[in-house]
Amino acid sequence: MDRNIVETVMGAVVLLVAGLFVFFAYTTAEIKAVTGYEITAPFYKVGGLSKGSDVRISGIKVGTVVNLVLDSKTYDAVVKMSIAPDVKLPLDTVASIDSGGLLGGKYVRLEPGKDKTTINPGGVITKTKNFRSLEDQVGEIIFLATGGEKDGANK
Repeated sequence: MDRNIVETVMGAVVLLVAGLFVFFAYTTAEIKAVTGYEITAPFYKVGGLSKGSDVRISGIKVGTVVNLVLDSKTYDAVVKMSIAPDVKLPLDTVASIDSGGLLGGKYVRLEPGKDKTTINPGGVITKTKNFRSLEDQVGEIIFLATGGEKDGANK
């Protein structure tokens, strides 16, 4: 009988510690969606970016990806983002899609420019850098290492 009580108490302690860990992780991680003004940015390819992904400036979360749609005229991927109201982005801001590492998720990286005028709510970031996958980068390195030419012709 004593063994069942000890096992029950230990199980309760383990569940309590697990619950505290989940509470701590939820309150310290920035997983909540940022609410603010919406802007969009067109990309040639988004490389696995998903709804709910972070929007960051200098590694700090300033927004959230709200939606991804296909432009029916240009066939570009249009990323709709919600940016924190206290962050005012210059018109010459550059948007790119980056990866959080080999196993990390994708996020939108914003590089604010120097323009004095800012992007209005509902505005568009016109300067974007296309996503470069790991396969693209390895292919470039192999291409450069083998001394290949741009047109594919051999020397």
